Amino acid sequence: MFGATLRNSIALDSVDMPEAPKHLCHEPKELGDGGGGSNTSMIQEKKRALEYIEEVTRNADEIQEKVLAQILSCSAEAEYLQRHGLDGRTDRITFKKLVPVVTYEDLKPDIDRIANGDTSPILCSKPISEFLTR
Repeated sequence: MFGATLRNSIALDSVDMPEAPKHLCHEPKELGDGGGGSNTSMIQEKKRALEYIEEVTRNADEIQEKVLAQILSCSAEAEYLQRHGLDGRTDRITFKKLVPVVTYEDLKPDIDRIANGDTSPILCSKPISEFLTR
């Protein structure tokens, strides 16, 4: 059976994520490459990269809880969440208690509805714009 990824446009704007250091987006300079890089500047770049990694992982649990709450809040009216009795609650404990772990086959009837053009909020509040299959 094919696995599928559903893509929609839920934006998670209010979750505070640290911004990656700009140097992480560029190719590293080699020592002696003529680009003016020095051992000291490379060490500083690596130190800033490590600080960034530590910052985004230090509060991973808190960030995940905020992301889940925002997703659940945005999709409170989704049929799937209503079907499981979430009733607009956004906390992790209630979510884990009420919403079971499922397989693709469990979701297939809902996925088929979406694939057949149903635009109602079935799995989430925003329309699903594409299916990606392996």
